[in-house]
Amino acid sequence: MSWNVENLGKSKATETITFIASISKEFDVIALQEIVAGYGGAQAVAKLTDELNRTGSTWDYVVSDPTSSTAYKTERYAFLWKTKVVKKIGNPWLEQQYASQIDREPYYCTFEYQGNNFTLANFHAITKKMQPETEIKYFKFLPALYPTLNLIFVGDFNCPQSHTVFNPLRKMGYASAFINQKTSLKKSCKGADCLASEFDNIWYDATKISLKNSEALHFYAIFETLEDARKISDHIPITAEIWFKDTVETAPN
Repeated sequence: MSWNVENLGKSKATETITFIASISKEFDVIALQEIVAGYGGAQAVAKLTDELNRTGSTWDYVVSDPTSSTAYKTERYAFLWKTKVVKKIGNPWLEQQYASQIDREPYYCTFEYQGNNFTLANFHAITKKMQPETEIKYFKFLPALYPTLNLIFVGDFNCPQSHTVFNPLRKMGYASAFINQKTSLKKSCKGADCLASEFDNIWYDATKISLKNSEALHFYAIFETLEDARKISDHIPITAEIWFKDTVETAPN
């Protein structure tokens, strides 16, 4: 599961973290974007993990250092996972080589599932008006930078999958889990239409894995108003199952 949790930090109420846990507990690996860089961000992730550990499974987590972007834009990323399902391999890291070209550089973590390794690259692009394609264009260099890794790019790209900036990845065999799936919340619904933009996605190497049961979770539907739902986040989470080409097993994301 990937979720932009919009400024997860000390400002998030305990009930909000409990709600995020109630959604997240069904999945095995969680990638979170927009963790507050300052005081309260890492603590909120620890609190979320504690909530998840009360749901019947054992969870662990890692939180990145703040990204190298300006003070206004910097944030942290986080990964959380069920320890009985997947194993973390080595230490996670923030992208170094392209940190100056990518405002909030991706945060990588490698996991092992039933003998198969995969590396999630957690990412939150600059806003649409800042032209995220100007930094996403460097993603075409990342598979060659990490040739031994099975890279899966997850997060908030602030850019639809149809944009030509993704064409180099497509030519390498990458595909997006979602097509024409809006994931950000409007300020208010227009009838049943509550979603604004096609921003969040999962990009995977289709020569190595396939993704099944991709789903966007419309959590806002259980709230009386969209304003109440936006207290959780202004994005909806996205999920998928990873199927490795050489096995018949799945690893829910």
